[in-house]
Amino acid sequence: MEDYIAHPTACVDEGAKVGRNTRIWHFCHVSRGAVIGDDCVLGQNVFVADEAVIGSRVKIQNNVSVYGGTIVEDDVFLGPSCVLTNVSNPRAQISRRSLYERTLIRRGATLGANATIVCGIEIGRYAFIAAGAVVTRNVADYALVVGVPGRQDGWMSRHGQRLGEPDNDGFMVCPESGYRYRETSPGVLRCVDIDEDADLPESHRTGVKPYGSFRKTG
Repeated sequence: MEDYIAHPTACVDEGAKVGRNTRIWHFCHVSRGAVIGDDCVLGQNVFVADEAVIGSRVKIQNNVSVYGGTIVEDDVFLGPSCVLTNVSNPRAQISRRSLYERTLIRRGATLGANATIVCGIEIGRYAFIAAGAVVTRNVADYALVVGVPGRQDGWMSRHGQRLGEPDNDGFMVCPESGYRYRETSPGVLRCVDIDEDADLPESHRTGVKPYGSFRKTG
């Protein structure tokens, strides 16, 4: 008996590796060479190809295809209809199956609805890609990327809150968690109160105020 839950309309090919407590919803297709970790959620009409690797606690919203060559680390959020690619110069007449380009989405990153990620790049830990952005180059940890083509427009905290200007000591404070962030070198942001690889404490895992309230007061 499988340790995961799949809707009757979903197709999980023999040979696919799916972790414990993962939920696979309507009309999904998980290919035989795919690897999916524990406690993931695959929304309606998600496709996971051979050679795609997905970590644990990943949330994939409706209508997302994760192609071969894509590595999605733990705690990533892939918004509805976001687009991942694996060949920079596709042609219908030319097979490049042996030339898939790796796309790495690091732990805790968010890809907004309808964002497009051009293959061969790395999205940093806890980076936040805005809805509809088109990303063509590597993205730093905690970076907020917006627009077409995508460009960095500030920093986002691990809780998904936009960070304001640094204080006199160089700290930027998340208005939701109170965690402090600081550039350790130009373009490199780190949280000084919790390690990027550490799990959030239980008390910080549930939101209690809507985003709009932080935008008004933060």
